[in-house]
Amino acid sequence: MAPFACGLLVLTAPLGALPRRAAAALAAAAGVVAGPLYVHLQPGLRLAAPDPRPAAPPACPALLRALAALYAAAAAQRGLDLRVLLGPGRRLARRPRVLLAAAEAPGPPGPVRLGLQRLAAAAYGCPPRLPAVLLEEAGGGPEEEPEEDPDAALPDFADVAVGGTFDRLHGAHRLLLSACCLLARRRLLAGVADGDLLRHKVLMELIEPYELRAAKLREFLEDVKPSLHYDIVPLVDPYGPSVTDPDLQCLVVSEETRRGGEAVNKKRLENGLPELALYEILLMKDPEHSQNEEEKISSSSLRQRLLGTLLRPPRQDPALPSRPYVIGLTGGTGSGKTSIAKLLGHLGAFLIDADKLGHAVYVPGGPAYVQVVAAFGAEILNEDGTINRKVLGAKVFGNQERLKSLTDIVWPEMARMVKEQIGEADAQGKAVCVLDAAVLLEAGWQDMVHEVWTAIIPEDEAVKRIMARDGLSEEAARSRLQSQMTNSQRVEQSQVVLCTLWEPDVTRKQVEKAWDLLQQRLSQEHSL
Repeated sequence: MAPFACGLLVLTAPLGALPRRAAAALAAAAGVVAGPLYVHLQPGLRLAAPDPRPAAPPACPALLRALAALYAAAAAQRGLDLRVLLGPGRRLARRPRVLLAAAEAPGPPGPVRLGLQRLAAAAYGCPPRLPAVLLEEAGGGPEEEPEEDPDAALPDFADVAVGGTFDRLHGAHRLLLSACCLLARRRLLAGVADGDLLRHKVLMELIEPYELRAAKLREFLEDVKPSLHYDIVPLVDPYGPSVTDPDLQCLVVSEETRRGGEAVNKKRLENGLPELALYEILLMKDPEHSQNEEEKISSSSLRQRLLGTLLRPPRQDPALPSRPYVIGLTGGTGSGKTSIAKLLGHLGAFLIDADKLGHAVYVPGGPAYVQVVAAFGAEILNEDGTINRKVLGAKVFGNQERLKSLTDIVWPEMARMVKEQIGEADAQGKAVCVLDAAVLLEAGWQDMVHEVWTAIIPEDEAVKRIMARDGLSEEAARSRLQSQMTNSQRVEQSQVVLCTLWEPDVTRKQVEKAWDLLQQRLSQEHSL
């Protein structure tokens, strides 16, 4: 890991040079800084000068191109929290622990380091003796700047608006927000999608809570340009206050949201308000996108990359034996949980099928048979004395009291059988045991496992699968799903999340990734 938790990088190259130098500069800085990396842009500044004074970079098209290059380069340094500052004037949210700049040649490094420390103290209130690291000057050869008026400036507006989900604030968000900051003189209104607007987002269960997204957004904006006033509000419809706020003058959009901007203007005219100027930002390409991800940098791609990874620490329960390591695999009807269990079995896991154990407790002579018949009557029996699961299911469906009576009988017996199976896995020398159980969380069996892994699928896709598999109507399939725990409720209690929405090969790669990361965790645990 890089040695410093936060850093401030000062770039003094001409704005036209930055698109070709950004990747090398950020790669070098990422080797020194692990957390937030602030960037102060001041073209032409000589840090070795007697008293370097901070100044904001000029708000021009060349600055926007430089910002796009920097944020695109940051995307290649996964996990790099880049914040390009557009105006000094306040202490930063995260205190820099190191200062960085390119070496100025010819000349000794001492004056450059001293100038760097003075600039950081004057601009951002940094302690005067922070460590200062000079990076090798990134090459790039002669620059080919686009032909434009050297005095060209971006338009400016008193009040500007922007909207988005702003989940896991990435480079494209940061470029969009930086453009807003450059265009606004007084106020930025930022609408953050919430509620029903999230329903059809890919992997919406992994979207950060509104409060967290809003807090990250505010911290970024107040760092980047502290002189503006920021109104951050939840959006529960596509328009929000953009169609009622008379002070707004501009709406910043991307290529794919321009039509939404035009719809906002139509509504404003209906409300007797003037149209907003629409300022369009180009989408940022993601050079590392995989086969099922979007070509642009997007939050949905970032959420897909979380699949199979550890989202929260495993349970630490001294009463739980460390071997075999037990994974509780759960998911709703139609989630593809069973196909994931089979893949894990092929990778070497010992599988416990809770559904099979559930069948075993009901058979004549089984541990729950007598109690279930006594509780629900002989009318649940077939002619041969076996319990008719469909008749029993009809008795308890939609009746919480009866359902609890049944589960109070059956679940403890199933749990006892699961523990026997875990013991069998240990006897066979298996390192990992997977408990495949749809009711894992409802039954409270997470106490028997080290990690909960959940398979999720969008509700509409699950309905289609249930209808095709079980021959149910759409209404019956949806009713069955709605009687179960939701995806979001499961995800909140899970260490690892998997999704079978895409082709089987994509699911296989997810499972292999999750398995490989699990083996790394187990290896580290055993080495302690």
